[in-house]
Amino acid sequence: MDANAGRWLRAGQVGRPHGLDGSFHVRRAVPRLLRAGATVLVCGRRTRIVRRAGDAHRPIVRLEAWTDRPAAETLNGQELLVDRADAPELDEDEWWADDLIGCLVYDGAREVGAVRQLIALPSCEVLEVGTNEGGELLVPLISDAVRAVDVERRRIEVDVRFLAVE
Repeated sequence: MDANAGRWLRAGQVGRPHGLDGSFHVRRAVPRLLRAGATVLVCGRRTRIVRRAGDAHRPIVRLEAWTDRPAAETLNGQELLVDRADAPELDEDEWWADDLIGCLVYDGAREVGAVRQLIALPSCEVLEVGTNEGGELLVPLISDAVRAVDVERRRIEVDVRFLAVE
C-alpha cells in the first residue's frame, strides 16, 4: 500500500490460478468490492477487473493487466485493494472491515481491548478482539452484543455480560 493507506480497502487476496486466461480465485474476498469493471490496485499497479465469476464465497476474477496463467501465478498472495472513493455506498449500520480493525472496544467505561480482525462466519460476522489481559474475545456483530459502533471515534461499545465474559 502507498502512503494514502486509509483511502484503500482490502477487497481480498489473490489465490491460486483458475484456467489459462489469467483468472484466479480470491481468498478473504469482500464480494461487494470485486465487481467487473472495478479498478483495483495490486502490486502497486492499477488495473481493471475484466471478469468476475464464481460466487460470493469463492469468487474468481481476471485482471486486465495479467492475461495468462503464469502471470496470475506471480500474483499469488498479493492484496487486492480498491480505492474508497470507488467503493459502493454502505447502508446505515454497515462498516468496512478495514474501518473496524484497531477500534478500541469498551463495555461501559471499561476498555476491553482492540479489534484485530473481522471474521465472516455462516451465521454472522464476528469481531476478533485482543483483550487487554492478553486473551481473545469473539464478539458477534448483532445488536445484543454490540451496543454502538463509532468509526470516527474508533470506539465500539459491547455488552460483555451477553458474551458471558467477566
